[in-house]
Amino acid sequence: MPHNLVFDADDTLWENNVLFERAVELFLDHVAGSSLPREQVRARLDEIEKVNSHRYGYGVDVFERSLGECATEFRGLLGETDRQVLRVACAPIRAQEVELIDGVVDTLRALSQRHRLFLLTKGDHTEQTGKIEASGLAGFFTDITIVREKETPVYRDFLARRGLAAADTWMIGNSPRSDIWPALEAGLGAVLVPHPMTWSLESRDLPDGHAKFHTVSPFAQLGRHF
Repeated sequence: MPHNLVFDADDTLWENNVLFERAVELFLDHVAGSSLPREQVRARLDEIEKVNSHRYGYGVDVFERSLGECATEFRGLLGETDRQVLRVACAPIRAQEVELIDGVVDTLRALSQRHRLFLLTKGDHTEQTGKIEASGLAGFFTDITIVREKETPVYRDFLARRGLAAADTWMIGNSPRSDIWPALEAGLGAVLVPHPMTWSLESRDLPDGHAKFHTVSPFAQLGRHF
């Protein structure tokens, strides 16, 4: 039976958080150095990112803002050297060189012959559009939607606007907080494709035992599951 398969993008179809983690490591080298516990600085950065993502959304500009605020707390007024470190750390993210996760192209090609595929991603609209275009994957999807957050009402609206039945629709992604729980709460099925570098702010306990929740790994196994 054909299904409606809704895919997340970052860290599901292509690598994303690994770029941010590399930037964080450079940031910690500069701010913590040998005088501060890296764990202390990282914990404060996570707190700042949580606040700023709610206030300003996502994307590299917000991320660099968070780095700057965190650095100011630990180092005081930032100088040009500090700002240059932040720019260098964020430069690879801004380059938007998309690295597809293994098996994505062949799996999407096979699934698109049996099911309707959709893309539902969150983040900065310009940045996400750029990554989608660079990925070369757009042609596999019936439509592509970029939202600020993926919460339960967003999933309900997604279904309603397209006339999709929740019972026939599955959300596929790596984030328990954004892809799994809100999709299940909206009545969809949900498939977790774990990623070892999932952002810590996307973590949440999994709904183990839920009849409409499954874990599939690696990505290519989705071809057998659906």
